[in-house]
Amino acid sequence: MKQTILARRYAKALFIVGKEQKNYDEYNQILQGVAKLYVSTPEVADALTNPLYPLDIKEKVMTGMIRSMGVDKVMGNFLTLLVQKKRIVILPEIAEEFQVMVDSEKNISHGHVISAIELSAELQENVQATLEKLTGKKVKLTSSVDPSIIGGIIAKVGDLVLDGSIKTQLAGLKDSIKGRE
Repeated sequence: MKQTILARRYAKALFIVGKEQKNYDEYNQILQGVAKLYVSTPEVADALTNPLYPLDIKEKVMTGMIRSMGVDKVMGNFLTLLVQKKRIVILPEIAEEFQVMVDSEKNISHGHVISAIELSAELQENVQATLEKLTGKKVKLTSSVDPSIIGGIIAKVGDLVLDGSIKTQLAGLKDSIKGRE
């Protein structure tokens, strides 16, 4: 079960401290790395969350990770606090929320383009430039291919959805023809 509100609180607390110290980018890199390690290595997740292990063992595991990464005291205390409060299970969500805050601070949005065929690099750059003009933000764009849209593209950035697919146009034409009958 997602605990987005709780994750956002922890991320916001760390972000405020990181912003005051002007090193939220460093915190973001560390947080993303630890979250990736937590998700990709079941042994690490088990060592930090298994209820059979006493709290002091979990803290030692986290302390070892902190020492090996060479993180500063604030980040080390944050990660240790997550272990102590049994909130380490929401670490991936905290990292995700923190990334959103960093992107927002840097005026960056994430967009996604769906096309019927693979887009050329030039066309992808044109779509990105257009979305940046429309949103007024820098857009990091990902793309995917979905042959079911027949042709055209569907672009999504935040709440903005631009659907120029042939599938949608045909559905609209079908509805207008039905409306005349």
